[in-house]
Amino acid sequence: MTKMTGPLTFRRGLTIKNRFIMSPMTTKMSFFDGTVTNDEVSYYSSRAGENGAVITGAANVQDNGKGWDGELSVADDKFIPGLAKLAAGIKKNGTKAILQIFHAGRMTDSGVLHGVQPVSASAVASERPGAETPRAMESAEVTELINNFRKATRRAIEAGFDGVELHGANTYIIQQFFSPHSNRRHDEWGGSLEKRYHFIDELVDGVLDVVDKSGAKNFIVGYRFSPEEYENPGIRMSDTMYLVDKLADKPLDYLHLSENDYKRVSVSDDYKDKSILAYVHDQINGRVPLIGIGGVEGKEQAEGILNNAELVGVGIQMLLEPHFVGKVLAGHEELINHKLSRMDQDTYQISNGTWDFLTGMKPDSLID
Repeated sequence: MTKMTGPLTFRRGLTIKNRFIMSPMTTKMSFFDGTVTNDEVSYYSSRAGENGAVITGAANVQDNGKGWDGELSVADDKFIPGLAKLAAGIKKNGTKAILQIFHAGRMTDSGVLHGVQPVSASAVASERPGAETPRAMESAEVTELINNFRKATRRAIEAGFDGVELHGANTYIIQQFFSPHSNRRHDEWGGSLEKRYHFIDELVDGVLDVVDKSGAKNFIVGYRFSPEEYENPGIRMSDTMYLVDKLADKPLDYLHLSENDYKRVSVSDDYKDKSILAYVHDQINGRVPLIGIGGVEGKEQAEGILNNAELVGVGIQMLLEPHFVGKVLAGHEELINHKLSRMDQDTYQISNGTWDFLTGMKPDSLID
C-alpha cells in the first residue's frame, strides 16, 4: 500500500495525501449556460474526501469552445461564484480540487453553438460521422484563445481551486493544433512539428505566467495529452515523445496520459516493446510526476500503473463507486460496486447525461 498511500508534493508546493486522482469525466450536469448546479456540487462532493485530488470535467474558456450541453464554463467572471461552490464541495478532508479547462474546437457543432460554425486550427473536419467542417482561426483569434485560457486560470484561482489542468487530449483544440490532421496551417501556428507545437508552447507559458504572477500559493498546473491518433496523417508516438520531452522541461506540476487501458501498446512498430505508459514515463525520466490511467478496478491495477507513474487516475470506477479509494485502502475491495442499475441513479447521484455517457462507453459490463 505504500506506493498508493504516500503523499506527493508538486513543484509549486501543493501536497496531496495519497496517489489517487479522480480523473476528469463528462457529466452534463451544468445549466445550459455553463453555470454550476447544486446536483453537480453534490456529485463531486460525494466522490471527494478519500482521494488525493479530483479533476473536474472540462470547462470551456470561451463561448465557441462549448463541446456539449450541460458543460461547465469558466468563460466569464459571472461563473466564479458557482465554481467557488464546486471547489469548496470537493475540498473536504484534504482532497484537492483541480479545474480542467479546454476548448472543443472542431469537436462540437453548430447546434451546440446555436448556429455558430465551429473553429479549429484549419478548415478540416474530423473523421467522425456527421462532423462539420470548422472555420480556420485567424492568427489574432489564436492569440485571443491563449489569452482566454489565461483568464480562465485567473478565475480558477479566484474560485478557490488548487490547480488547473490544460486539456490537451481527446482531440480537442489544444491537440488539434498539434495534430498534422487538423493543423494544415502555413504560418507561425503550423507546418513543421515545431510550429505545430508553437500553440502549446505559448499556451503553457501563458498559463504558468498567470499563476506565478498571481501570488497564489500552492496552485498547480497540469497538462493532459493523448498519445496517438488513428487518422492519416495524425499524431504518432514519435510526435508524442517530442511533446512529452518539451513539456517535461517546463515548470509544470504534472503530466496526465489519457488512455482507456494502462497496458495499451502503441500501434507504431517502433514502440511495441512495452506499454505506452512505460515509454512516456521513461521519456519524462523523473522531471515531472505522471498520472497514469486506464482500467483501474482495484488495487492490482493501481499498483500496475504505479510501476510506471507517480499518480493513479480513476475514472469510470469512481462513477460506479464513490468510496472506491476508501475501500481499496481499507482492504475491502469485495465491497466495491462495479455495476449500476436505473434504481441506483439517485443513490450514486448519476444524472441522465452521465448515464448516457456511461451506457455509451461500456453498456454490457457497467449496466444491469
